[in-house]
Amino acid sequence: MTDSSHFISTRGQAPRADFAQVLLAGLAPDGGLYVPAAWPHFTPEQIAAFAGQSYQHVAFEILSRFVGDAFSAAELKADIEAAYAGFEDKAIAPLRELGDDAYLLELFHGPTFAFKDVALQILGRLFARALKQRGGKATIVAATSGDTGSAAIAALGGLPNIDVFVLHPKGRVSDVQRRQMTTSPHANVRNIALEGSFDDAQALVKGLFAQTEFANEIGLTAVNSINFVRIAAQAVYYFTATAALGRPATFIVPTGNFGDIFAGEAAMRMGLAAERLVIATNQNDIMARALNEGVYAAGSTHHTISPSMDIQVASNFERALFEASGRDADWTAAAMNDFARDKKLALPEKVLGDLRDRYSAFAANDEETLATIKHVHDKTGMIIDPHTAVAVSAARKLTREGVVGARPVVILSTAHPAKFPDAVMQAIGIAPPVPPALAALDKLPEKLDILPNSLPLLRQFISSRLAE
Repeated sequence: MTDSSHFISTRGQAPRADFAQVLLAGLAPDGGLYVPAAWPHFTPEQIAAFAGQSYQHVAFEILSRFVGDAFSAAELKADIEAAYAGFEDKAIAPLRELGDDAYLLELFHGPTFAFKDVALQILGRLFARALKQRGGKATIVAATSGDTGSAAIAALGGLPNIDVFVLHPKGRVSDVQRRQMTTSPHANVRNIALEGSFDDAQALVKGLFAQTEFANEIGLTAVNSINFVRIAAQAVYYFTATAALGRPATFIVPTGNFGDIFAGEAAMRMGLAAERLVIATNQNDIMARALNEGVYAAGSTHHTISPSMDIQVASNFERALFEASGRDADWTAAAMNDFARDKKLALPEKVLGDLRDRYSAFAANDEETLATIKHVHDKTGMIIDPHTAVAVSAARKLTREGVVGARPVVILSTAHPAKFPDAVMQAIGIAPPVPPALAALDKLPEKLDILPNSLPLLRQFISSRLAE
């Protein structure tokens, strides 16, 4: 096996793992996040040759560099083909021209109409295959700010030997997002509305992993973007977009937990030429403040019209810090411990400099987001969701600041506008067209449990449901 199919923890105190171990574990046992021991490399000629190839072909080429001996080439190809068979657009992640050398990279053509499907449809199939090979059962506990939950349920609902518990912040996701989760008919899926924020939900999931005896007993694992397989699968569309354009682009990414944009860094570390990665945040601007002010500091979570980004602790930023520090695991572990204690971390000059060489960051409030939805609709007739609008707002600020080499601009369009009809209606006065699959949700019964923000109560809930 190559070093790209061996994985190490960002905190340096976990044994090396192979692809299947990383897939099934999610979080490293030392509390860190898995990254490849060495990034695989693609030449400019190899990347250019992706132009005209199917998305499935490119996905196989990228993922096969990480899989090693965990799955055969035939198994990986079969799962990739099955993962994308139900997408509504054959391109999977089509580029749509917005004007002025700017493009939307549409990532919402999967079963739950959000970008999470692109990775989770693969992850779910590989997960089931690995469990079948190795035996045993798995318990997946996922914290979601809106879209991961429904995508995980769509990928894992009804599969044998898997129990799925999804925590969403009560009252802080859109009605459509909630119904996509709570109307699941599958007996192996339990939805929990948590009395707290997404950050609270994410902290509870990490708290369960920290209780190692319980975690091992129930086969606990994660499908959030802390799972490296999500990152690897999301890196694919950075390659396909660049190959289609035939030149390096600036990628602008609506950013919450930092997984989708770190997938861009992963692609660059694999050889992709990109001008810049631009962090686009809403009022929950921890990442913009970290990059622009040099201090990574959590504040209070603001409830916005782009709820999937209502996050104050961006878990995947740990991977970026690890790489920016020159892969200094000791520093990363100490920094993450300091941040966990103080909710604040001053970034060293070298680390901050490395991050700024790769990333820019802009924040948009709800007023700007609504204005951007209206601007795009007035100019092009297109209707975009509020998360995409946050990224378009960043693109306009990038242009005003005259950033050299900013064009072409590729804006990651992460959700179908019909998932956020209230925001769209508020912006342009008309509701977005609703796909039949979303319209049908209103007629289905919902199933969910409401829990307080308590680790012991969550553990008790999971134990009792698994015992049924």
